[in-house]
Amino acid sequence: MKKLTNYFERIGFSGTDLDKIINSFELRSFKKNDFVVEEGKVSRHIGFVESGMFQYYVIKDGEERTTYVSIENTFFASVLSFISKAPALENIRALTDGSISLISRENLKKLVDEIPGFKDFYINLLEHTICGIDASRHDLIVLTAEQRYEKMLREEPHLLQHIPLQHLASILGVTPRHLSRIRGSIR
Repeated sequence: MKKLTNYFERIGFSGTDLDKIINSFELRSFKKNDFVVEEGKVSRHIGFVESGMFQYYVIKDGEERTTYVSIENTFFASVLSFISKAPALENIRALTDGSISLISRENLKKLVDEIPGFKDFYINLLEHTICGIDASRHDLIVLTAEQRYEKMLREEPHLLQHIPLQHLASILGVTPRHLSRIRGSIR
């Protein structure tokens, strides 16, 4: 959980507060294709990706549609399921072998109650997540596929280096063939 520790140290936690935070997480390993969250089941954890890549996807018309990929040093959650305790609307599975530091709802709420700075961290994490979801929804409606790709090049170039082409195409709402044409025309 070295990366998780480094993350919380970087944002200003130390001493007893840092120890409480780190001890509230549990490190779990996942093999490629293992599920972290399954559609129809309540997601009881949020996590910090220590290593690997984790794909969010839904099945629509019999096809797998990737909605996002979490990579190393990022938080992930099936937000709606975790917060509302409702069955998840998506699956999250390991695209590669990897590990995640997971925190349960109970442990998270305890940290929010006990450590004022952690409450601020959690609110910021939720706000950042909500803004990201809202921006993605807006982009899918308003921007062309080319504009979405160019925006990703500007704002999240690290994703382009790590995510397999078929998943990247799905996130952008195009076929892999169309994405190849877009990439060729932008170079």
